[in-house]
Amino acid sequence: MDKDLLKAVLSLDQLEMVDQFFKDLFTPAELEDISLRWKLLKDLNQGMTQRKIAQKYGISLCKITRGSKLLKKKNSLVKKILNEQ
Repeated sequence: MDKDLLKAVLSLDQLEMVDQFFKDLFTPAELEDISLRWKLLKDLNQGMTQRKIAQKYGISLCKITRGSKLLKKKNSLVKKILNEQ
């Protein structure tokens, strides 16, 4: 990942600025994909089954499997962040 891009995101100190930056940088479809990934990660972390998530969002189990594997990692930063929210 480009470190300058990450630094640019870190420099934004208001939620509205991050929102606008993402809207400027990504297409609506890309933003939808990112948002869906986050939603299914939250659902998985709360114990929802992969099949229920697939039905809820109308997606394949394959899309959910990656998230499931991520949350099972020993030192998953995503899981840590989800648990702190």
